[in-house]
Amino acid sequence: MFELIKIGNHNVIDLAERRFKAKIVSGEYHSVQFFLNGSGLSHLFRLRYNTSNGPYILVKQDSSVFKELKVGDLMDMEYNRSGSLAGSKTFKTLITSKIPDDHYTGYSIVELSIIDNLDGNKIKPNGYHGSKG
Repeated sequence: MFELIKIGNHNVIDLAERRFKAKIVSGEYHSVQFFLNGSGLSHLFRLRYNTSNGPYILVKQDSSVFKELKVGDLMDMEYNRSGSLAGSKTFKTLITSKIPDDHYTGYSIVELSIIDNLDGNKIKPNGYHGSKG
């Protein structure tokens, strides 16, 4: 039920991230929306979930969005709930990796890690290795 993470020499229960992952799995959040480089264009992607690495989006490798997203980027992303009247919630989100997808030729998995929510609660960067991709 709880996920243990190691920070320095201390084990900490990361309940905030666990709850967010549970909401994605349960279908509460089904898409993510964000702006790039201050442009007026909003980019909307179906939110997917990998049980080992958390939330991600599938992005076409030859798209301008893929080229602009960099590993290590921290941005505000709006997570949309299922249902048209359900609303959304904005989270600071870290791009943790960009990995070519094995199943869809020409697409990459862009892994996301929720860093901060609107309430100011910190959430650990899941799987971030600090490399540029």
